[in-house]
Amino acid sequence: MDTNTSFNKIKVIGAKENNLKKISLEIDKHKFNVVTGVSGSGKSSLVFDCIYAMAQTAFYETLSTYIVKNLPKINRPNVESISNLSPCVLVEQKKLGANPRSTVGTYTEIYTYLRLLYSRIGTPAYDSSYFSFNTSKGACPKCGGLGIELVVDLSKLIDYNLSLNEGAIKHRTWKVNSRYFNIQKSTNYFDMNKKLKDYTKEELDLLLYKKPTNFMNENAGFVQNWSYEGIVSRLLKRQSDSRGLQINDYDRLFFKEDKCSCCAGSRLNKKALEVLVHNKSLKDILNLEIVDLYDFISTINELEANEIVTKMKKDLKGLIDLGIGYLTLNRSIATLSGGEAQKIKLAKSMNNTLNELIYIMDEPSLGFHSRDVNKIIKAIKNMVSNNNTAIVVEHNREIITSADNIIDIGPESGINGGKVIYNGTASNIIDIPNSLTGKYLKNKKVIPKLSKKASAFYEVKGITTNNINNLDVKIPLNLLTCITGVSGSGKSSLIRYLIKNDNKLIKIGNDNIGVNSRSNIATYTKTFDIIRDIFSKENRVKSSEFSFNSTGACPNCNGSGTIKMDMHFLGDVKQVCEICHGKRYKEDVLKYKYKGKNINDVLEMTDKEALDFFDNKDIKERLEILSNVGLEYLKLGQTLDTLSGGEVQRVNMSKYLVKKGNIYIFDEPTQGLHLRDIDVLKKVMRKMIDQGNTIIVIEHNLDFIIESDYIIDMGPDAGKNGGKIVYEGYTKDIINTNTYTSKAIKKYLGIN
Repeated sequence: MDTNTSFNKIKVIGAKENNLKKISLEIDKHKFNVVTGVSGSGKSSLVFDCIYAMAQTAFYETLSTYIVKNLPKINRPNVESISNLSPCVLVEQKKLGANPRSTVGTYTEIYTYLRLLYSRIGTPAYDSSYFSFNTSKGACPKCGGLGIELVVDLSKLIDYNLSLNEGAIKHRTWKVNSRYFNIQKSTNYFDMNKKLKDYTKEELDLLLYKKPTNFMNENAGFVQNWSYEGIVSRLLKRQSDSRGLQINDYDRLFFKEDKCSCCAGSRLNKKALEVLVHNKSLKDILNLEIVDLYDFISTINELEANEIVTKMKKDLKGLIDLGIGYLTLNRSIATLSGGEAQKIKLAKSMNNTLNELIYIMDEPSLGFHSRDVNKIIKAIKNMVSNNNTAIVVEHNREIITSADNIIDIGPESGINGGKVIYNGTASNIIDIPNSLTGKYLKNKKVIPKLSKKASAFYEVKGITTNNINNLDVKIPLNLLTCITGVSGSGKSSLIRYLIKNDNKLIKIGNDNIGVNSRSNIATYTKTFDIIRDIFSKENRVKSSEFSFNSTGACPNCNGSGTIKMDMHFLGDVKQVCEICHGKRYKEDVLKYKYKGKNINDVLEMTDKEALDFFDNKDIKERLEILSNVGLEYLKLGQTLDTLSGGEVQRVNMSKYLVKKGNIYIFDEPTQGLHLRDIDVLKKVMRKMIDQGNTIIVIEHNLDFIIESDYIIDMGPDAGKNGGKIVYEGYTKDIINTNTYTSKAIKKYLGIN
């Protein structure tokens, strides 16, 4: 046996995590491996829950228990063995967080080197901590290093078309006949019946900005003193008072964030901003796009800055190579799109020079326009050429066909998945009969004929936000519109603006559904209450007996079906409850039956099986909705925390299928979806449109884009070179233009 060949393969034997059917396979090391399969097939179970988890538990075994007890716990996966593993680097899709103090510069640590640079060669010279907006030495005294301040939004506070007597002040503290309303009236400053739009500047200043003034009212029998203060002045004072936290939260509804008037958004104090390097302050540097910052750093040749400059150039180049050179270091992490956040994580991971690592990636194509997908392919191949291994969960056609090896999991989802359908080179998968991936890779698409044109539009004018300036947009009602464009062109900024300024728009994602081990498909669809009532009437016992969260729960495991043992510094160990054997219920409850099935038997049914089993109209209506979004294979008792991202999204969408006349917004809904699942998603959206709804989607996936009705293409490029509409019209006509999206579509369709 060739020993070298043996150690060049990761060997997985008997993987049974989640729906995996005791699978065994070999994965080539030092290769670019892509793992594919429909949503819920078992890809994540294999890659993240087995391979990565095993690598981490093996790594933990090399550390002392003192260190391990302070690290996140990882459970040993349900697999017989995995051999020839190397240390793993995980690049997943989790958000970078919403900490207002976290910026592109701090997250990538480029700002740390920038501070060092200014402390070494800046004039006048200060210590590095004087250039940190997270220290008292460097932070702007007005905004505390946040770069923003809260200012009162008069459009939210006042209705200029009303008088004070008619309730012109929208804040509850000044509502008609309240104490503060009566104080306003008692000052005799204002004509209470005069519309605020007719107030003079002096009258408005009195109403909004007047400093506290004491008044005395002498009436027969008593003397009353009170103080009057302008509305804005009072609100600003209350915001700085930390005692009334509840009031502060309500008051903030009438505020908006604005650039700090003291530091102009730089977050730093005057002393730090006075220091110059090559005639540029940190404020200048932090607001440069990364491509321009790279050019500036390249001009610095002072000897004492050599190492700092070399490191910064390497890190900046990594961001530029991944197509986000338009960002600035001062950009808040919370404002990044999902694609931008993913690229920053990729750049950080790919910048190291270590080898013999296994890079595990979750859909790295997320947020990449077709123009830039080659950048991620090149980056992955560069890593592999450095004697590393890439295991990538991916659905993007270009990335799949560029891989050295494809592992296709399936053939279907849930209980009908969990098998290795194909493990080999990309060129041969199209010949595998039961591979849905092969089938969809073989099929080429065309732009379908438009079934109907728009009869009305949703219009917004004068949009100004981030890199968008005074933009007008028209979105057709009762059609499917795709917002397209390269990363950084302004797509997310446009959508955020629309949502923020119109609360009638409904954003649907895969993150606003409560996922935990106590909620399942039956409880989410609200069929479980009906099912329990049916069992209750059939057996003449209380409905609560059939709830594993109530009196029917197994007393040993409290209705969870498992016993969790805390192994202190090791991962928690879960064992099937020895009393109920994972069924969650007391033994007595399982004796009660309906049509020959007990409550556990029903929860073990798939959506499709339950549809055939129950005659109840309400149950059928709820379960048919799940079936309509392609989730007929899910078991009623399957907990929501075991669903894949694509499944969660469709479960979430299912509740909107029966609603009419709304405008729904999706941000990259194809994220985590196989090409087959994208077809299902499109059918679901068409059903929503047939109900009289309008759908707006930010998307990069060409399979999805070409079947939309209408395209608003942002660009022409990113950052300061974006923010404009470069095409606005029906999808079929975009091929007559020369935008980046048009070029990608023409290449995909084979049009010269």
